[in-house]
Amino acid sequence: MFWNRAIETIRPEELADLQLKRLKWALRQAQEVGLYQRKFREAGISPDDIRTLDDVEKLPFTYKKELQAGYPFGLFAVPMREIVRIHTTSGTTGKPTVVGYTRQDLDNWADLIARNMTMIGLGVDDVFQNAVNYGLFTGGLGFHYGAEKIGMTVIPSATGNTRRQIEMIEDFGVTAIHCTPSYALHLAEVAESMGKTLDTLKTGIFGAEPWSENTRVELERRLGVKAYDSYGLSEMYGPGVAFECPEHNGLHIWHDCYLTEVIDPVTGERLAPGERGEMVITPLVKEALPLVRYRTGDITRLLEGECACGRGQKIERITGRSDDMLVIRGINIFPSQIEHVLRSLPEVGDQFMVYVDRVRHLDEMTIEVEMTRAGFSGELQDLARVQKKIVGELHSTLGLRTAVKLVEPGSLPRFEGKAKRVIDRRGAV
Repeated sequence: MFWNRAIETIRPEELADLQLKRLKWALRQAQEVGLYQRKFREAGISPDDIRTLDDVEKLPFTYKKELQAGYPFGLFAVPMREIVRIHTTSGTTGKPTVVGYTRQDLDNWADLIARNMTMIGLGVDDVFQNAVNYGLFTGGLGFHYGAEKIGMTVIPSATGNTRRQIEMIEDFGVTAIHCTPSYALHLAEVAESMGKTLDTLKTGIFGAEPWSENTRVELERRLGVKAYDSYGLSEMYGPGVAFECPEHNGLHIWHDCYLTEVIDPVTGERLAPGERGEMVITPLVKEALPLVRYRTGDITRLLEGECACGRGQKIERITGRSDDMLVIRGINIFPSQIEHVLRSLPEVGDQFMVYVDRVRHLDEMTIEVEMTRAGFSGELQDLARVQKKIVGELHSTLGLRTAVKLVEPGSLPRFEGKAKRVIDRRGAV
């Protein structure tokens, strides 16, 4: 099943012509942004110098920190009157990356989601429960409008209230669900405790955090669904960048909208198909926030060979990050964010440790925080007040509730050289 057969199965030579044409347009769009005016000038290159797709290697990389430095609207290539929506990502020091969308951007994005969902057989007869965060998080509205575009009945259930989620699946005859894989496992566990079999569910779309083939097997067994992996990032609209087809052998990255490279994360050298490295993406149709060779930090490889479904380029499932980012319940968390919050509080000392565990299929984060000697010597009610304050500040910055344990000064490990403050005990799932 195809949403756009001509594009999804385009011949390689026609695709190359389309990508080059769109790349040149994207570079001209990027020249409207001060960051790229400077970067192109420093690199001694202009869009006119790009005559083949291989010439993209002459262009400079774009880094997340450069997007954060443009906060809030410094990287928009169109006037604010053309921006019809704003989403944000998490920031490493409290300031997020701001992503703007024109009307055409939103239409492009919805079209990509529709393409993904049609590819796995979803359509007008399906009832779709979208159990992810709405608001500034791109996963909610991205899938919502894509699903409506193909005529599905959409239930914007968002997250939480698991028993109610299960009731909706049963009462509304939900056939497809979108959520994080960890929440899906929790959903299955609660449904089992309620004696519910969720017989109407047929399709599960899972993304926003890494998951394994073993998790796929468990999800399919316990929820009775066909499980599909979804990949995206807010800087590229959101979800919809790449998606599994029914072959379940890699994710198709939509080649008409994204020019994809894999590089050595240390040297920046482009790697050949089949070699694993950091994925670099240049979006080809984005109006509001054009990007050039954006370093995603995600580790994958380009897969060789044709897919039995007839579509084009695929990437391997994301296997990790080239930076220190944690993904907790679909939310991106950086240790530097935690440090930024803690160091702003006078009662807190210099040391902290972060522990990540998987409890009943859900990710839980516990932060041990050393107090100052003056802070730790206070009354118990004062410690409780400080603990509550820290929990509140972290929740405000991270968008995630964490457990906080206050410990006495000098009790946490000290490090020579680079500190290892994060202990991820989730293991392989």
